[in-house]
Amino acid sequence: MSKYLKSLTIALAASCLTAPVMAEKFGLGRAALPAEIAAWDWDINATGDGLPVGSGDVLDGEEIFAEKCAACHGDFAEGVDNWPKLAGGADTLDHEDPLKTVGSYWPHLTTAYDYIKRSMPYGNAGTLSDDEVYAIVAYILYSNDLIEEDFVLSNENFMEFKMPNVGGFIVDNRAEAEYAIWSGEPCMTACKDSVAITMRALVLDVTPELDGNTATTAVSATAAPEPAPEPAAPTIDMELAAAGKNVFKKCKSCHQVGEKAKNRSGPVLNGIVGAAAGSVDGFKYSKALRVAAQDGLMWSEVELAAFLAKPKAYLKGTKMSFAGLRKEADQTAVIEYLKTFE
Repeated sequence: MSKYLKSLTIALAASCLTAPVMAEKFGLGRAALPAEIAAWDWDINATGDGLPVGSGDVLDGEEIFAEKCAACHGDFAEGVDNWPKLAGGADTLDHEDPLKTVGSYWPHLTTAYDYIKRSMPYGNAGTLSDDEVYAIVAYILYSNDLIEEDFVLSNENFMEFKMPNVGGFIVDNRAEAEYAIWSGEPCMTACKDSVAITMRALVLDVTPELDGNTATTAVSATAAPEPAPEPAAPTIDMELAAAGKNVFKKCKSCHQVGEKAKNRSGPVLNGIVGAAAGSVDGFKYSKALRVAAQDGLMWSEVELAAFLAKPKAYLKGTKMSFAGLRKEADQTAVIEYLKTFE
């Protein structure tokens, strides 16, 4: 682009943004008409101002989400690759690596409506109707287990819905409470003789390396991490596993184990002990288990025993209809048996 065209482009942009003042200066453009301003002035705030008249239910939202959102956010709002997860993360905000989703983190539902309406779907922003946005928001709430599948979201009941983390934010009053402390001459007395690094960054290798007592910033960006030691093979009580084989007869109608095992009404259980929940390829898990998997559930022996004792009490919404193994000895034995199948 020539300097002339570049200057003209800047002038045109400036005249449009600041009309009529700049229009008078450059002799270009005109003042925006009220209808033109209204076409863009539809922001929705936390008090619900700006919510359009309309409604949408979960089932319609599921279809629209599958067509226009799932390519990036997954069929169940669980996220695809590095695209954001919109569901899950309940009770993880106090964890070292919290999962911040619409359901677990966002304080106002109006933020979801406003953002989806003006910015989604990716590459085709602003094409959703008001009713479609209501339906998508309803489906996102359902995916976070915050509403039932027959719920209809509308402008009339929208503000009645309170997000779980609505009380998790505070007003930023640092300008009044702290700025005065930071201003003025810096304190240069009673300084420490040395600075010690007591922790390292958890995700990126950005913590300076130590050279004696001095921290150095020459960190190799290509240094490979030391390989983790191979885990020791678990010891198996074969006598207990044999008892567990008999207990497993209660499970065989739904689950298979062994070399030729296939998914049935329940998933294959090879390698289940110590595995991440919901990790069997090709099996369609319940929504409840998918959410638990997103939250990091691992099938340790303790978790498996708790699940086997009473599945429906352990995981509300599970598809597993089995009442459970009431005897702790049966739970321990069947877990030992499952450990024999990698």
